[in-house]
Amino acid sequence: MAIPAALVILPLGVLFFVSGLVVNLIQATSFVLIRPLTKNGYRRINRLVAELLWLELVWLVDWWAGVKIKVYADRETLKLMGKEHALVVSNHRSDIDWLVGWILAQRSGCLGSTLAVMKKSSKFLPVLGWSMWFSEYLFLERSWAKDEITLKSGLLRLKDFPLPFWLALFVEGTRFTEAKLLAAKEYAVANGLPVPRNVLIPRTKGFVSAVGHMRSFVPAIYDVTVAIPKSSPPPTMLRLFKGQPSVVHVHIKRHSMKELPETEDAIAQWCRDMFVAKDALMDKHVAEDAFNNEELQDLGRPIKSLLVTISWTCLLILGSLKLLQGSALLSSWKGRTFSASCLAIVTVLMQILIRFSQSERSTPAKVTPAKPKTTGEPLNPRRQQPKQN
Repeated sequence: MAIPAALVILPLGVLFFVSGLVVNLIQATSFVLIRPLTKNGYRRINRLVAELLWLELVWLVDWWAGVKIKVYADRETLKLMGKEHALVVSNHRSDIDWLVGWILAQRSGCLGSTLAVMKKSSKFLPVLGWSMWFSEYLFLERSWAKDEITLKSGLLRLKDFPLPFWLALFVEGTRFTEAKLLAAKEYAVANGLPVPRNVLIPRTKGFVSAVGHMRSFVPAIYDVTVAIPKSSPPPTMLRLFKGQPSVVHVHIKRHSMKELPETEDAIAQWCRDMFVAKDALMDKHVAEDAFNNEELQDLGRPIKSLLVTISWTCLLILGSLKLLQGSALLSSWKGRTFSASCLAIVTVLMQILIRFSQSERSTPAKVTPAKPKTTGEPLNPRRQQPKQN
């Protein structure tokens, strides 16, 4: 890490982890004292508390780095976002796709009730992972024999969720890289599957389970396609902390859950067809550098995340001044050593967060072969695609 980057990351890390520990403490207290009495009351409180932490990362994207997220969607879809339960299915194009989802949720008014299916190791991330665990994120081990029951119980637990929620599912199972795309192409040719160009081969078991268990209380699927224009460098956590801008294009298409077929095989094929459509859509984006088939929507840049971050900063500064005035923390070598150790720990934790988000370090997921319908041919955009609602 370059010295200038470290000088920026350290104060931001102190702010994030100190405020995050406060949020985790409130979440833990609510979990122990309130959840046994009223689960939905706990959920409403946790939504507000979790947002106090997650809005700092929204601020990082919106105000610190100045990342521009351009959303392409029809107006009817935009009106329903944040007002209904939804299963969000996206390609996994960049290191910060999950943050892009948080930006969209914040604009739609449901950031605190946004959930995701994530790998089990995510919940052990200090502060961030803990906040996700308290917020009922679903953590899987990438072994269907173990994950099937975990996923089913987690999905059914959401049936009585009192607020509109989004559940994000990255069915590719891992973040996109050229190396993984090459492996996906080789796998597709070897197994007689359509050969992808811009996406990875979807894992359909989790999607089939989600649809089967949620279709009675979740009315919609948001088909989200993320792309990075040619003129923009890919966004990463390190670039965000350095304050370096990027541009992200997001295409959103709403499907009614009623459109989906009933059988598991047909639902799995629907998911594969959705990625056929994504691949064709990405082809158009590569050619035109935009999603010109939908209207560009202006979601603005709400000031709430800026106000929350300023408030946390003021509290941290005031608390630090009072601590220094009321103690001899920096007047002894023991105190200075303790302070330096705390800063070193924060630096290490920020390094872990950055490295954890890097796509090159994510592990590919295994894909169960589908029943072959083609023989290593490219994905054909003229094949049947999911109907647009």
